[in-house]
Amino acid sequence: MNNTIQNKNLKSQELSWHMIQLQMKDKLGSDIYESWLKKINFKEEFHNYILLTVPTRFIRDWITSRYLDQILKIIRSYRKNIIRIEFKIDDLKINNEDLKKEEVINLKNEKNVSFIKDSYLQYNRIDPNKRFNNFLKGSSNNLAYEASIKVSENISHYNPLYIYGGVGMGKTHLLNAIGLEVKKNNKVMFISAERFMYQFVKSIKSNDMVKFKEYFRNTDILLIDDIQFMNGKEAMQEEFFHTFNALLDKGSQIIVSADRAPNKLSRIQERIKSRFSGGLVVDIQKPDYELRKRIVEQKTEELTKFYTDEIIISKEIQDYISSEITTSIRELVGAVNRIISFSRIYNKSPNLAETKVILKDLLNISENKVTIDLIQTLVCRYFKISKNEMLSSRRSRYLVRPRQTAIYLTKILTSKSLPEIGREFSNRDHTTIIHSVKTIEKLKDKNPEMVENINKLKNQILYSNKENEI
Repeated sequence: MNNTIQNKNLKSQELSWHMIQLQMKDKLGSDIYESWLKKINFKEEFHNYILLTVPTRFIRDWITSRYLDQILKIIRSYRKNIIRIEFKIDDLKINNEDLKKEEVINLKNEKNVSFIKDSYLQYNRIDPNKRFNNFLKGSSNNLAYEASIKVSENISHYNPLYIYGGVGMGKTHLLNAIGLEVKKNNKVMFISAERFMYQFVKSIKSNDMVKFKEYFRNTDILLIDDIQFMNGKEAMQEEFFHTFNALLDKGSQIIVSADRAPNKLSRIQERIKSRFSGGLVVDIQKPDYELRKRIVEQKTEELTKFYTDEIIISKEIQDYISSEITTSIRELVGAVNRIISFSRIYNKSPNLAETKVILKDLLNISENKVTIDLIQTLVCRYFKISKNEMLSSRRSRYLVRPRQTAIYLTKILTSKSLPEIGREFSNRDHTTIIHSVKTIEKLKDKNPEMVENINKLKNQILYSNKENEI
C-alpha cells in the first residue's frame, strides 16, 4: 500500500521535490527550513544520487555538516535507490541596485518588524496564522500561555521570559503570538538562534558588525527561538551577552525559547544562563490526552473544510491518534495530515489497520523517547565523571572511553542523525561519531567487560526512561 501511495505522489519531479520540502519543514522545523533549507533547489536525478543547487558555498557547507543525513533519509522515503546527495553552487547573479530597491520596499512594508536582509536568504517573518486565539490550552501549557499573554499586555512584566519544552510543543507558536500582539506599537525582532548565528558569521566576513549591532540593539522586543543552538560559539555568545544587556538596560523586552531549562543548556556561558534564570522560566510539558484529543479534532476540522469533496475521519481514528501519538503537538498535526492525504488519494476513510500502516514511523517515534541528555547523565554517573569532562576536548583515556560509550548508546537508542549527535557532543564532526561507534563495536567483540558495561547502561537508560514516563 505504501508503494502505491508513493507512486501516486511521484507523478512528476516538481511534485516530488515539493513534498520533500514539506517533509523537511515538518521534520526539521520551520526556522531551520526558512533559514537554511528553503533555498535548496532540485536540479537532476541520476541512477543512485540526486543533484541539488544552493546559492553559496557557506550554505552548502552548513547544510552538509548539520542536516545532510536527515535530508537524505527524507528523500529515500520517496526514492529508495538514492544513496547520496550532491550539491552544485548556483551561479545566479543578483543585481545590487535591484536588491537595494527591494530592501527599501520591504522595510517600508514592515516598519514595525525588524529583520536583516540577505542577498539569498529571506528572513522568516512573523506568521499571521500563529495567534493566541488559535493556540489550544491545557494543563501542560497553561502557565506558558498566561505568561505570554501578560508579556504581550505589559512589556517588561517578566524580563526575560524563558519558555522551554520539547520539540513541537508550541514554543514557536507562543513567541509568534507575542510578536503579533506587540508589533502594533513596538519595533519587533523575531529570529531563530540559527539565523542569528548565520547573520553574525556573515557580518564578520563582510566586516559589517556595526550594522549587525544596530539591528539587534535598536529594537523594543527581541524574540529568539531555539537558543540551545547557540552552544559552543564563544564569539557569538559574547556578542549575544552584550546585546542582551544593552536591551535590558534600555527597557526592551526579551523572550527566549529552548528545548531545555537554562541550567541544562550545554556549552552556554554561565553568565548567559544566569541571565535567563533571572527572569521568568516556564515550561511546556507533553500534552495530556484531553488536550491531544482537542488538537486532533480541531486540526481535522480545519484541514477538511478546505476540500470540496467530503472527507470524514471517523471518531475511532481520531481517538486512536490522540491516544497513541504522545510525543508532540507537531506529530499529532502531521498524523492528521497523513490521514487526510490518504483519504483524498484513495477517496475513502482509512480503517484502523490502514491507519497503523500510514502512521507506522510516527508510532515508532512515540515509543522511542530516550534523550541524549539522559544517556549522557547516566553514562557520566556510571563512570564517575562530570558532564563537562565528557563534553570537553580532553583526550585522557578515562574520558575517551565513557565519551565513546555515550555516543555509541546514543546511536543505537535514539533516531538522531550523526550530525545531530555530533552537535550534542560539543559539535564534534560526524566522522568522530562514526569512529566512536566502530571503536565500541570492536571492543565488544574482544572484551566481555565492555559488553557487560554496555548492557548495564542500556538497561539503566531504558528503565530510567520508563520511570520518567510513568
